Amino acid sequence: MAEFMNLEAQDGVRMPWNVMPGTKQEASTSCVVPVAAIYTPIKSFPNMPLLPYTPLRCRTCRSILNPFSIVDFAAKIWTCPFCFQRNHFPHNYDSISDENLPAELFPDYTTIEYDDRSATGSPTSPPVFMFVVDTCIIEEEMAYLKSSLSQAVDLLPDHSLVGLITFGTFVHVHELGFGEIPKTYIFKGSKDISKEQLLEQLSFFLKKPKPSVGVIAGARDGLSTDAISRFLLPASECQFVLNSVLEELQKDPWPVPADQRAPRCTSTALGIAASLLGACFPGTGARIMAFVGGPSTEGQGAIVSKNLSEPIRSHKDLDKDSAPHFHKAVKFYEGLSKQLVNQGHVLDLFACALDQVGIAELKGAVEKTGGLVVLAESFGHSVFKDSLKRVFQLGDQDLGLAANGIFEINCSKDVKVQGVIGPCASMEKKGPLCSDTVVGQGGTSAWKMCGLDKDTSLCLMFEIVRKENPDGMVPSNSNHYQHQSGQMRLRVTTLSRRWVAGQGSVQELISGFDQEAAAAVMARLVSFKMETEAEFDPIRWLDKALIHLCSRFGDYQKDSPSSFSLSPRLSIFPQFIFHLRRSQFVQVFNNSPDETAYFRMILNRENVANSVVMIQPSLISYSFHSTPEPALLDVAAIAADRILLLDSYFTVVIFHGSTIAQWRKAGYHTMPEHQAFAQLLEAPHVDADAIVKERFPVPRLVVCDQYGSQARFLLAKLNPSATYNNDAPLPGGDVIFTDDVSFEVFLDHLQRLAIQ
Repeated sequence: MAEFMNLEAQDGVRMPWNVMPGTKQEASTSCVVPVAAIYTPIKSFPNMPLLPYTPLRCRTCRSILNPFSIVDFAAKIWTCPFCFQRNHFPHNYDSISDENLPAELFPDYTTIEYDDRSATGSPTSPPVFMFVVDTCIIEEEMAYLKSSLSQAVDLLPDHSLVGLITFGTFVHVHELGFGEIPKTYIFKGSKDISKEQLLEQLSFFLKKPKPSVGVIAGARDGLSTDAISRFLLPASECQFVLNSVLEELQKDPWPVPADQRAPRCTSTALGIAASLLGACFPGTGARIMAFVGGPSTEGQGAIVSKNLSEPIRSHKDLDKDSAPHFHKAVKFYEGLSKQLVNQGHVLDLFACALDQVGIAELKGAVEKTGGLVVLAESFGHSVFKDSLKRVFQLGDQDLGLAANGIFEINCSKDVKVQGVIGPCASMEKKGPLCSDTVVGQGGTSAWKMCGLDKDTSLCLMFEIVRKENPDGMVPSNSNHYQHQSGQMRLRVTTLSRRWVAGQGSVQELISGFDQEAAAAVMARLVSFKMETEAEFDPIRWLDKALIHLCSRFGDYQKDSPSSFSLSPRLSIFPQFIFHLRRSQFVQVFNNSPDETAYFRMILNRENVANSVVMIQPSLISYSFHSTPEPALLDVAAIAADRILLLDSYFTVVIFHGSTIAQWRKAGYHTMPEHQAFAQLLEAPHVDADAIVKERFPVPRLVVCDQYGSQARFLLAKLNPSATYNNDAPLPGGDVIFTDDVSFEVFLDHLQRLAIQ
């Protein structure tokens, strides 16, 4: 694994196949796991140079000069490694030679960044935040939310612009620039409103008449800066007004009958926020931050009727197509996501409720704009409060939020792009690079990333189109615009991987197999198929893929299960697939459509290391007998005198064995003579805090005891090697009440099927 980590540390890329199958036949049928790459476009590299000039592009394919280019120093010509076009160096490169290379030709700088101010010439624009706040929540939740928002306002950069919209039965657009008394414009929640109507009703054209032709787009095109600054002000100027509006914010005053849900017009409020930002600040890094505390019941994006007798849609309803509001809401949010992508704006969603709020419907709009999503039970929960703080935090733990990215890709002629699974939107740039097979956002070689951060990762799916045996290498170059600290930057990553094909290629393919990256790609792919293919059976698909992979790359004698073995490069992959089959991405039972959508959205934007923790959680054991050590993710790891720390990405569990729990309840850790016990209790908390601090969204921390009700958070993730219907557990151990097969049985069946 170490060499794959090193490649990631250099370029931010992990690929399942680092030695690539050389023909279409080999890649599509024999290799099972697709040829793909998980790429983190703006991963921070401490040693990466920032070049203060415009990059050199190939005049035919627009690829950028890179270390794989062939350079003729005497003639001052470079040959593009993608299309083999010969290009002349401009005069400012006259002094280059073997000894005097520009940074972009250094062999180590396969990833490099350009400060591209000269290309854009635009002044740096401040970040814009539009808070959209739900008021149909109980007083207690309202107090929690107001407190968190006040803290967020204090953390905003002084030059950032901020606006406020609140919604319940009606949508209230707050005029923060009118400081004398609170002033709001009110719109009916059940009525759609166009951008033109909105601007008319917000009196945008009182002083400056509306232009008769053209699109209204900010202060340059049709709007006065005075009109814009009534609703969006610099944080330093409106902090007092905004805080006083938040302090006085009340729960939605309209009475709700006992047999009905609150009339909540989430979609209308988001539509108004998008139109207002689109008119005032198109093309700048603006974020709509929606704080939603319950299901939407009004407007185009309603997910359920007001009658409490009608339950909110479940997975069963969606499977049977008996969710009456689902398709209409999805269609509305698809339209909203197109509008936001065209404007270059981001939708962030903070959903805090015991009920579902409509994440399943909103998924497309949040994902295509690269928005952040946080799901918690309450606005008072640490998952929400700490996650919101992290968005605005500066320093080591900041998210590195960037905006308005354009992600482009170029490949050698034998590689085509099927698509991207991840937080981006297709720019529909069709061309010879695009494969006929579409996976995710496909049919394009360029994608818009309205919002991204230093951990945002895309999964690129490739197709090998070469028919005969290849020779040589396959470079693949992806260049990426990004907006950080207001400047435009261009990040360029160029990769090269070796092809192999033919009889002796199996061992070489195995030598370049990255099983963690393969598990992450398979998880994204199976989630995508579950959402887009009718009648798709994920368990059967994963099992067939694993059997096929093992029979192709395993060592065995035919019809002899005991002779079966896998190379160390492949040996953990069956374990990943076993846990993926049991994970919340595949098993939707016991999860609502909102929870499933949330888990998949996070999976689709995280890097390989984090994705692997979601698929197969890590388990650490603490005891008096040894230092903290990794434990097998198995029920056998439970012992009365042990503490276990489980990290399943969304939840971090500290689990005390029964003896440890008894000692703790007896207060031994407070006695001076039992200092060692106090340290043992403290150790997992220190490690858990370190995990919580660096993760976004902040995970839920569960502290529980063996046989306690919350022990289920641990037991649900463990391999059930001891269940209620087999032998008794070890003394102090535990059993799991399940009919699921254990990993041993799973492996046994796999070996029998692979050797046939």
